[in-house]
Amino acid sequence: MTETKARAGEGLSPAQTLTNQTPAAEAKAAMTGFLNEFKRFQDDVKSTLKHQEERLTMLNAKTMAYGRPALSARAEVEAPHQKAMAAYLRTGDDDGLRGLNLEGKALSTAVNADGGFLLNPQMSEGIASMLSSNSSMRALSNVVQIDATTYDVIVDNTDVGSAWQTEAAAVTESTTPNINRISIKLHDLSAMPKASQRLLDDAAFDVEGWLSQKIATRFIRAEAGAFINGTGVDQPKGIMLPTKIANASWTWGSLGYIPTGFATDFSATNPIDCIVTLIYSLAADYRGNATFVMNSRTAGAVRKIKDSTGRFMWMDSFASGQPSTLMGYKVVILEDMPDIAANSYPIAFGDFRAGYTIAERPDLRILRDPFSAKPNVLFYASKRVGGDITDYAAIKLLKVAVS
Repeated sequence: MTETKARAGEGLSPAQTLTNQTPAAEAKAAMTGFLNEFKRFQDDVKSTLKHQEERLTMLNAKTMAYGRPALSARAEVEAPHQKAMAAYLRTGDDDGLRGLNLEGKALSTAVNADGGFLLNPQMSEGIASMLSSNSSMRALSNVVQIDATTYDVIVDNTDVGSAWQTEAAAVTESTTPNINRISIKLHDLSAMPKASQRLLDDAAFDVEGWLSQKIATRFIRAEAGAFINGTGVDQPKGIMLPTKIANASWTWGSLGYIPTGFATDFSATNPIDCIVTLIYSLAADYRGNATFVMNSRTAGAVRKIKDSTGRFMWMDSFASGQPSTLMGYKVVILEDMPDIAANSYPIAFGDFRAGYTIAERPDLRILRDPFSAKPNVLFYASKRVGGDITDYAAIKLLKVAVS
């Protein structure tokens, strides 16, 4: 007889088998399947990591064969314009400069195609700072920056006339003011220091600092002399250039002077009197910002002057950076002022910000020349600057003379 009853679990479908299993058996079977799947995933991850490690090893072996340099461990802090400028000064390589997008700051413009390159902004600022701190006329005068060849100042040096009128009388015509124009022409100021190529090749040598110092010193000396004694021919007009007449006869276009009362020096009896007269020869509108200007030798003589009670008129400043004063007005030392001598003008007194104007272009150019002075390299730096008196009533002079 055929057995019609199957043994437990035999000949049944998986669904029938799961329905016949207990809950514990079902959980065990599920856990076993999960562990098997996780093991297969783990094996795949290990295989992928091993493959990546083999590729990295192969790449390292290839790059080491060509001697690839090690990557820098720190950020490069040097500015691109400094690197480009240093390369140009040391070797004449201008590729870095041509590829720079220079910022449009006060002391920099675009690179010219004729081989003239502007100093980088950091160097230009350093030179301008030195000019302002050492060239005292710049600190006293009105300094303007222009983009033209001349700077015109419109001056109104007369007043409108007026008169008292009666009720019935006809109104009379009053005088009309005159307007003058003063044109300040810009002149070329240049300096050409040099350095040996061997010195420039030395990486430890501060090319920019050396060049900035040399150019600033040369420009300071040239400007200081021109702003005082400039002739106006290929250089600024100095404050000593205009015609000088006695202050009682002063007219526009000339500078008024006060005599010392003695032919070769200050008066021996009342030396301070001429300085008092000089102060009050200046209009009250200018005296509020007025300054004495003289050289060191004149200052040495003036500071010995005493009043009738034996008190020195010169007062030294006790604050750092503040100038000395003479009768309450500050004194600035300009070595290009004349010495005390017969018919000289050793002291100027006035509001120089109103009376003298310095005009200049904001760009400073430098050209590298490695050929003209071999084995040295020349650095030709140039700027354009001009100056002139713009208010003749704002400056008065002291003349060493009897009258």
